[in-house]
Amino acid sequence: MNSSQLNPVVLVHGLTDTNAIFKPMTTYLQKHGWVVHSLDLIPSNGDYELDRLAQQLETYIELTLPNQQPFDLIGFSMGGIVSRYYVQRLGGLDRVQRFITISSPHNGTLTAHLSQRPGCIQMRPNSSFLNDLNRDVLMLEKLNFTSIWTPMDLMIVPATSSQLQVGRDIQVNVPLHAWMVQDPRGLQTVANALREPV
Repeated sequence: MNSSQLNPVVLVHGLTDTNAIFKPMTTYLQKHGWVVHSLDLIPSNGDYELDRLAQQLETYIELTLPNQQPFDLIGFSMGGIVSRYYVQRLGGLDRVQRFITISSPHNGTLTAHLSQRPGCIQMRPNSSFLNDLNRDVLMLEKLNFTSIWTPMDLMIVPATSSQLQVGRDIQVNVPLHAWMVQDPRGLQTVANALREPV
């Protein structure tokens, strides 16, 4: 697949992060021919519900990419859940061709109980927000979906929460949550997933 065939990529960061966390991934993907976009979700500390952050993502995509331009979407940690809401509830399914989540709490994380902020409450196991998304998770089969995760994750507890029953499930043995978006094994796994046929 040459660079003219590669979709633009949109990166969505996690809780308390900014798009700066994607600097190694952005450099890596650009070196291999991808055009990469990323935004700052504001605020990213859990004060906003994830559906409100997904609306920021929707607006960013509308302003950044030409209308109807297909693209690939990558969400890290909370950003994967924000991206799922965009795909499943805000029409992203019509434009996203490859969707990759990295260490995202699809089935919640026990660490979310450490905060009472609205966005964190939504990431607790069995939250009404996650249960609603998981009720029709099969719609993700309409695009090329990959979940990348590490069994050593101490932020996503249990780490297996990053698994979904759709798409590809790829385990990368990286020791720390934040390293998932900068470790060479993680970057190579992302690039391979972005080259998957749709």
